[in-house]
Amino acid sequence: MNERIRVPEVRVIDETGKNLGIFRTEEALRLARERGLDLVEVQPNAHPPVCRIMDYGKYRYEESRRERESRKRQKTIEVKEIRLRPRIDTHDLETKVRQMQQFLADGAKVKVSVLFRGREIVYQELGERVLQRVLDSLGSKAIVEQAPHLEGRTLVMVLAPGRSDLTRPTEAEQER
Repeated sequence: MNERIRVPEVRVIDETGKNLGIFRTEEALRLARERGLDLVEVQPNAHPPVCRIMDYGKYRYEESRRERESRKRQKTIEVKEIRLRPRIDTHDLETKVRQMQQFLADGAKVKVSVLFRGREIVYQELGERVLQRVLDSLGSKAIVEQAPHLEGRTLVMVLAPGRSDLTRPTEAEQER
């Protein structure tokens, strides 16, 4: 930008997008200053490099506004974690499954962890059975995004909301 441009000649494009031609860098800089604008290098690898006459402060401001707007429209997906034990009781498991159903209905992903302590790690099939019971209880409300795998002493599975939860009926469909 401006004095940082070190090449002898540049191709100049004005603020309307019209190609003005190839100028010596000093003359292009003088032209930009006469208009009260900045000379910004937009394509440094071209031969000769392409520079644009623009209000750089205004450009940066509009760019930050566009970025903010795109972040506002972007939907972030939460990952909730539910921790279980290999010898969890039926009622406790049902309570955890209800929590998972609520998280999935809200559009969050659920990371289901079965924690093994001490010598329990030898009985990994108990943890796998617990995860299978969770899947059977959830039915079509969940899709397995990441199959059960062992991370240290923890058996982990990631679930995403099922298609039935994401396609909720519209108001017109509900009235019928």
